[in-house]
Amino acid sequence: MAKIELLVGTTLGSAEYVADELAAQLEAGDHETQVHLTPELSDIDPKSLWLIVSSTHGAGDLPDNIQPFFEEIEAKKPDLSRTKFALCAIGDSSYDTFCQGPEKLVEAIENCGAQVYVDKIQIDVQYDPIPEEPAQAWLSSWQDLL
Repeated sequence: MAKIELLVGTTLGSAEYVADELAAQLEAGDHETQVHLTPELSDIDPKSLWLIVSSTHGAGDLPDNIQPFFEEIEAKKPDLSRTKFALCAIGDSSYDTFCQGPEKLVEAIENCGAQVYVDKIQIDVQYDPIPEEPAQAWLSSWQDLL
């Protein structure tokens, strides 16, 4: 059984819904999950797997609810060398900033030593209007590694 912290960046709720579906899938596999809609470093186990589920807001920015977490990482520069993470980015390819918001958070945590656990998925709502479906298929492709 693994412990997975789901860090959610959402504006209109679609990333939150995807995170909830992924958490349910993980729990069905007997894993422990915690969904964080307003993540703070003090609430997140750095030794657990961080599953970042985030959309992009505005001109390639993080959604407002996860921006303070990004700023906390940037300011405190915590040692995340024991942290592994996976990224499920959700965006719309009709914008030139497609999926760029969560990449800022990924860069910040990598600069603190966090390591990629599996290849990211970028879900394009132009082609996948139900983003939880490709997200669940992506999770299924590596869930047995936990």
